[in-house]
Amino acid sequence: MKTYSFYFALLFLLFASSVAKAQNIVKSLERDVAGQGKVTVHQDSRLDALLGQERVLNTVMGTEEQQFIKVAGYRVQVYAGNNSRSARSEAQSVGSKVKEYFPDLKVYTTFSSPRWLCRVGDFRSIEEADAAMRQLKSTGVFKEVSIIKEQVNIPL
Repeated sequence: MKTYSFYFALLFLLFASSVAKAQNIVKSLERDVAGQGKVTVHQDSRLDALLGQERVLNTVMGTEEQQFIKVAGYRVQVYAGNNSRSARSEAQSVGSKVKEYFPDLKVYTTFSSPRWLCRVGDFRSIEEADAAMRQLKSTGVFKEVSIIKEQVNIPL
């Protein structure tokens, strides 16, 4: 009996996630972007009810929370240490230095057993990551730079 309820719950979650994705696809197609074409979707209003409601963005301290999708891409690794406290503070220090030199780059300081990592950027192509890596090396501050293939965040 438990297995039936588990499968039913799993099926419901899959259906709910596909409904949300379908609604996002329709809204993203109808979005009006300067310099690009506009798509108009004509559909029965009953389909909107089946697809669900549009999701409202949360606001945090007066700013909108940005939504992302995760895709395969590249990041530049600027630090890899061990699992000590000093490695953690050094990874955060390197991340702060990156922010000083390149304030537009996103910094990701994480612990991936058995070491602390500091990686920067969300690059879709290896060429973009290579250009950022060369800029980081040219400062003379970041010595351990390398390109890593990883899931990256792309804003919607």
